Order: sequence, then structure tokens, then C-alpha cells
Amino acid sequence: MQATRIAFIGGGNMATAIIEGVRRNQAGAATHAEPPVVVVADPTAARREALASLYAVETAEDNRSAIIGADVIVLAVKPNQIQSVCAEIQPVLQANQLVVSVAAGIGGTVLQRWLGGHVAVVRAMPNTPAMVGCGATGLYADPALTPTQRSLAESLLRSVGLVVWIDSEADMDAVTALSGSGPAYVFLVMEAIESAARTLGLSAETARLLTLETVYGAARLAMSADESPAQLRARVTSPNGTTERGIAALETADLRGAFLKALTAAHARSQELGRDLAGEASR
Repeated sequence: MQATRIAFIGGGNMATAIIEGVRRNQAGAATHAEPPVVVVADPTAARREALASLYAVETAEDNRSAIIGADVIVLAVKPNQIQSVCAEIQPVLQANQLVVSVAAGIGGTVLQRWLGGHVAVVRAMPNTPAMVGCGATGLYADPALTPTQRSLAESLLRSVGLVVWIDSEADMDAVTALSGSGPAYVFLVMEAIESAARTLGLSAETARLLTLETVYGAARLAMSADESPAQLRARVTSPNGTTERGIAALETADLRGAFLKALTAAHARSQELGRDLAGEASR
């Protein structure tokens, strides 16, 4: 099911990525269904004008007017702005509207309280590759979410990539640590490979191109293969070959341990942010 009217509170990078995905899906749709109306509320006039020009969206200066008549309301502002936004729109929210929050760290119970307790809320944790239609989004909602509302949320986020429903809200911290922060880990790995290649004598341009295509190709292969990453690695690691020697060096450097530490630290920080925001909300 597709929404007929979607309101975005905030017009930053993630909102822009989702809007672009909605429009991209609309352009590629086989049916001639009426496209959803998209409304964006953002305090910056230049951003509103740019979004209107690029994606044919309606714009609003204030959040209340933006959500009138919307099937889905996307809260796409920074976590420290969510409470004030909820307080602003709560008086005009309707019980049949679905609220999707892409703000990290703010639990569904807290959001429900801020919004008055009478609307359905979905937490979403997309990541930055959503900007090119290759995002990975974890979704969590109260079990009381209706099938129609579930379909609306999934359809919206699927426009920018993979969608996975998370059974326990506590696991959203792990989703944040993995896919939310994950692109930055991959960028760091790419940065390290590129730097090492330059040290070995390759030009900056060659090192960059080969690094980008190697990572992209490996990801494409892993996604299309029936084998696990471990099996794919073993298949290309010949005994006594160059790859085996390189893998051994990475294992000696405890690459696995480094990633465990990274995800554990990000997971802990996500929990801290959630507690901090919940604490501020109760004051």
C-alpha cells in the first residue's frame, strides 16, 4: 500500500534521500496510480525552495500545517529537536495518522508520550547509502500496528533500499551499531586500503579507483552468491598464495576483534543516547 500524502518534518539529507526514493519509484512504476503528495516543513527557505524545485514537493514554514491530511508523517529532525517538534504537532495529530521517526536513540514509548499516545509510531534506522537508493533500514513498531500501517511504513523506506523489521526495540541499538554506523566503518576500511596502496607506489587516482571497484564488486558478489562471506573468502584464498598471506596479516592484527570493539562501542553509545534523551523527557 502507498500513502497518498506524506509530510516530512525536516528537509535534511535523510528526508531528501527518502523523497528522492519515492519519486524514483513513482517514475518506474508500471501503474498509472496517482503519485503521493509530498509536503516538507523546514525552517530554511533555501532548502524548501531547492526541494520544491528538484522533487516537485509542496513546502510549509510551520510543522502543523504540513501534517494536515497526511497519511504518514516522517520526523526527520535531529534527536535533540524531536521533543519540541512533537509538542508542536501533537494538538493537530489525528488517530489515523502514522508517525515514522528516523531520529536515533528515541524509544517508541517516549515518542508515544510526546505525541499524546493516540497515534501509531514506527522507529526507523536508515543509513546514508539511502541517498543512492542502497540503504539498509531497520524498522520497529508496537505490535498493535495495523497491517495497513505496517505496509505504509515498509513501502516508504523500501523506496531507498532494504527494509528489515526488528522484533525487539532493544535490538534497535544493535541495528544502529551495525547498519546505522556501518557505512562509516566501510569508508574507514576503504581509506586504509587506499592509503596502503599509495604506500606501495600506486598513484592516488589508481588507488582510489581500484579500492572503490574492489569494495563495490565484493559487495555485489556477496549479495548475488548463495555462499556466505566466509565461504567466498575461502574460495579465493589459494594455499600459499598472496591472498592467504594478506589474510593472515589481518588476522594477526585482530581485525575481527577490532570490529567487535567498534560495534560494541557504538551499541553502548546508542544505549547512552537513549537513556539521556529519555531522562531529559522525564524532567
